Parts: sequence; structure tokens; C-alpha cells
Amino acid sequence: MTSTRSHRVRRVGIVALLVTFGGVLTYVALRSGPLAPVPVTLVTVASRAVTPSLFGLGTVEARFSHRVGAVAPGRLLRVDVEPGDRVRAGATLGQLDPVDLDARIAAQDAALARAQASLVSGEAQVREAEARLGFAVAQLQRYEQLVADGTVSREAYDARHHERQVADAARASARAGLDVARQEIARVRADRDALARQRATLRLVSPIDGVVSRREADPGTTVVAGQLVVEVIDPASIWLSVRFDQQRALGLRAGLPARIVLRSHSGGAIAGRVIRIEPRADAVTEEVLAKVAFEPNPTPMPPTGELVEVTVTLGEVAPRPAIPNAAVHRVDGHLGVWTLDGGRPHFVPVTLGAGDLEGWVQVLEGLTGGEQVIAHSQRPLTASSRVTPVTSLVGTSS
Repeated sequence: MTSTRSHRVRRVGIVALLVTFGGVLTYVALRSGPLAPVPVTLVTVASRAVTPSLFGLGTVEARFSHRVGAVAPGRLLRVDVEPGDRVRAGATLGQLDPVDLDARIAAQDAALARAQASLVSGEAQVREAEARLGFAVAQLQRYEQLVADGTVSREAYDARHHERQVADAARASARAGLDVARQEIARVRADRDALARQRATLRLVSPIDGVVSRREADPGTTVVAGQLVVEVIDPASIWLSVRFDQQRALGLRAGLPARIVLRSHSGGAIAGRVIRIEPRADAVTEEVLAKVAFEPNPTPMPPTGELVEVTVTLGEVAPRPAIPNAAVHRVDGHLGVWTLDGGRPHFVPVTLGAGDLEGWVQVLEGLTGGEQVIAHSQRPLTASSRVTPVTSLVGTSS
């Protein structure tokens, strides 16, 4: 009898313990477990003016770069500069091997001297022929008078006439020889000038005051016509080639201010301005291309090709209902926000407009103002979630 009573007491105690434990588990599950209300922070939808900003990535480029190289095939004899060197306009950057050009120019110099000597000889021959012609003309005139007086025979007069014709032909031949000598001088001089110009092209010269940005060949290298040897850029022409998302580029135009962050610059953002919008966009990446300039250029000059982050400030947009960007979610393919309706979350699709860098985005459709919108939640929400408003959540700024 006593044993039966003891078993009953033990069973009652176990049942009470299980009930108590189950109640504790239920309480914990409803208060802090998966069935507990989800802590959320709320924000009231209100009209707000925003100043949209456009973020893009780009690279440092030189607006004016000069590619200095050979105009004819040859072997690179020397290169006198290194990347980063500052050069003046007309400075020698390098030299190609002239091979036999110097000897050919010397040969042309000798040919020119010979042609000039021929010119002197031709001029003397012309003077001699003109003197002979003058004497023959004078003799012919004298014999004409003598024939008229009957002093000499007609045959003697004809001989003087023939001598005049021979002297006239000799003068014409001398003049032709003189023209040939002059033409030969012109030909030799043109050939020499061509060789001299070809020789001058072997000297690689900087066309501007600038900085050497690249050296693409070393001494001893055989280069072809048009091959780049040294690139010189104008430091004052540095600008940025930036890409912006096409969907967000509405309002982007030349003249807008920009904030530029260089990867190599630790002094914070640098002021800049949009110079122009390229008329051709990138159809593959769906980006708009723009050129942005520093105001003023930083010192030292950033290297070309460096990656930069550019933020362009667009014009202020008139006030409209606005919400934090963190409140926007995509549910079943629809963009919208969770509002608090009767203590339960309710998903409302919205159409968004302009936003700013502070995280506010305007709502074009879906909200009118005054609604309580869930800005942050401890866990992802559903329509059946239980929520409890709090002032802030760990890990958020709310």
C-alpha cells in the first residue's frame, strides 16, 4: 500500500516536472526562440528632398599622349629616358642605328660637289660659245659689206655665214649642258636632303614638354615602322575616363561637380568636374562613359591607368515621400517595403525614384506619406511573422 502511494507521488512529480519544463520551453520559444516576435525598427514615411549622387569607377588617362617611334624599320641604338623622366620639347629620347646612311650622305655630298664643278665648267663653256658667236656675227657683217663692194667673193661670204651658224649651235649646246648641270645639282641636292631627313628621323625627339609614361623597347631591339618606343604625356592634360550605370545616369551632364578618390592618395577626396559625356555608351556593360577632370590637378601626378572612384553630385530633386534604402526588399520578384498594419507586417510594392548617398530614396508609387515602414528587422519577414518594434538593433544605425 505504501509502495503504491509512493509510485503515484513519483508519477505526479514527474508529470509536474515535465509540464513545468514544457512551459519553460514554450515561454522561451515564444520570447526568444524561433517563434518569438521579430524585433524591428520603424520609420515614418515623410516628404523629403534628396540630392542624388552617381557613383562610378574609372581610370586615370592623359588627354594628350604622344607615341614616339620609328618611321622606318631599324635597330634601336640607344634609349636615353626612363618612365617618369620629365623631358623638354625637342629633347632626344633615343636613337636608331643609321647603318650606311652617313656614308650615303657623304657620297651625295661628293656628287653635289662634282655637279657644282660641272656647273662652273658649263658656265665657262657658255661664255666661250657666246664670245665665238659674237666674233662670227661681226665677221659676217663685215663680209656682207665687202661682198657689196666687190672686194671678196661670194664663197668667202658663205664661209663666214657657216661659221656663224656653227657658233650659234655651239652656244645652244653649251647652254643645254649648263641646264643639265643645274638639273643634276637639283637632283643630287634632293637626294641628299631626302637622306638627311631620313637620318633625322632616326633621332627620337620629344614633341612636347611632358613626362615619359612608357618605354616599350630596349637598345638592340629591331623595331618596325610605327612601333612605339617611348610615350610622352602632358601632365596638365590628365583626366579620368569613368563608367556610370545607364539606369542611374539620368541627369548626368557636363559641368557637374565630382568627388574623386584615388587609390594612391590617402588625403581624402579630390575635387573634380565632369568635362563631357561620351556620345557612345557601352552596350555590353550597359554603362555611360564620361570624362572627369581634376580641379586642380593633384601633386604628385597620379600614374595613368590607376583605378579611381568618382561620385558626381546631381541636382536636387523636389520633395516626395522618402524611405531609407535599407527598408526596400524584393519579394517574389517585386520591389517593395514592409509596413506595419494592425501589428502585422504587410508587403507593399513600390516604384522608387531618386536617392542620395545618405541612404534615402524617394517613392514614386505605393506610399503617400505617414505610413509606418519597417526599416530593419532581426530576421527576414513574411506576412505571418510576429514583430515587436524596438528603438534600435545591434549592428544597425537605427
